[in-house]
Amino acid sequence: MLKRTKHILKSRRAEGYIDICILVISAMLVIALAVKVFPVYIQKQQIDTFAVELIREAEIAGRVGTETTRREQMLSEKTGLNPTVTWSKTGKIQLNEEFTVTVTYQANIGLFSGFGSFPITLRSDAAGKSEVYWK
Repeated sequence: MLKRTKHILKSRRAEGYIDICILVISAMLVIALAVKVFPVYIQKQQIDTFAVELIREAEIAGRVGTETTRREQMLSEKTGLNPTVTWSKTGKIQLNEEFTVTVTYQANIGLFSGFGSFPITLRSDAAGKSEVYWK
């Protein structure tokens, strides 16, 4: 009986099954992480586009006011994001005067709906010059 027990313990026939189970579990965890992290990259790209389109609207209008507010609302509806927008200047901006916009958005990265989740702040800056001459 002792010889048979030693033979069973030394046998490595089922070792491959354990390796495959660990590999499958590891692959599923990597896929779960990717599903949670990749949308944040997409949101970052949307925030970058948000800032560039807002700065372009202000360049064309020559001011930060109703035009940029309308554009911000339209972009919020289009992307589904509601970021915080901060301008370096407001009102009329003279020809070739530089100004900037900062767009920030709070995103949440986490696995399994709350377990191990943590918020990150996505930030995008854009700079431009007014294209309007104000008398």
